[in-house]
Amino acid sequence: MDAKLDVSTKSVISLKRNTFPLIWQMFEDVNTSPSPSLEGDMSIPGKRTTTTTAQNGVPDYNTLDEPIRETVLRDIRAVGVKFYHVLYPKEKSSLLRDWDLWGPLVLCTFMATILQGSSSADSMSDNGPEFAQVFVIVWIGAAIVTLNSKLLGGNISFFQSVCVLGYCLTPVAISLIVCRIILLSVQTRLLFFLRFVTTTMGFAWATYASFIFLGQSQPPHRKPLAVYPIFLFFFIISWLVLSHN
Repeated sequence: MDAKLDVSTKSVISLKRNTFPLIWQMFEDVNTSPSPSLEGDMSIPGKRTTTTTAQNGVPDYNTLDEPIRETVLRDIRAVGVKFYHVLYPKEKSSLLRDWDLWGPLVLCTFMATILQGSSSADSMSDNGPEFAQVFVIVWIGAAIVTLNSKLLGGNISFFQSVCVLGYCLTPVAISLIVCRIILLSVQTRLLFFLRFVTTTMGFAWATYASFIFLGQSQPPHRKPLAVYPIFLFFFIISWLVLSHN
C-alpha cells in the first residue's frame, strides 16, 4: 500500500514540474508595466505625398487626410475606368480586385427609370415593367448567377461577381438609350429592325464582357454551365429593352 502511495506521489510531483513551466511560459511575454503607452497616430507607414497612380489604375497615396472633393472625384474616376474596361474588356484585374456597387446601382436605377411603364389612362398601350420589377430582375438575377458560379466551384467572391454583372449592363444601357431615341419618331419596320440590331449588339457585348471577366474564375470543364445563366440574365434584360414601346 505504501509503495502505491509513493508511486502516485512521484507522479503528481513529476506532473507539477512539467506543467508549471509551461503555464509560466504562456504569460511571460505579457507586458506588466504599470503605465503602458497608449499614444499613436492615424498615419500610414510609408505615407506618400504625391497623388500618383500605379500602373494598374489604383491610387498610390494615402487617402485618410485628403479633401472630400478629391475623394469623390477619385471614386468617380474609378467608376469611369470600370465602365471603360467593360466597353473594351482587355484588362481584367482592376474590375475584379477593386470592386464596388456604385456603377451597377447607377445603371440599374437609370434602366428602371426608363423602362418603367406608365399607369395613366391615355397610355394603356405601354406595358412596360414597374420600377421595382426592373430592380428585382437585375439584383436577384445577378445574385442567382453568382450563386450558380459559386456552386460550380468558381474562385471569385460574391460581390465581385455582382459587380462584374452590374457593370456589364453598360452595353445594354447604351442600346436602351439608342432605342429610346428611335422611339421618338413614327415606328416602321425599318426602325424596329434598327432597334433589334442595337439591342442584339448590346446583349452580345454584355455577355462577351461578362465571360471575359468571369470565365477565368470557373473550372475549364464547367464553363458552359456558368455561361448559360449569364446568357439568360442578359437576354431577359435585353428583351425588356426591345419590347419597351
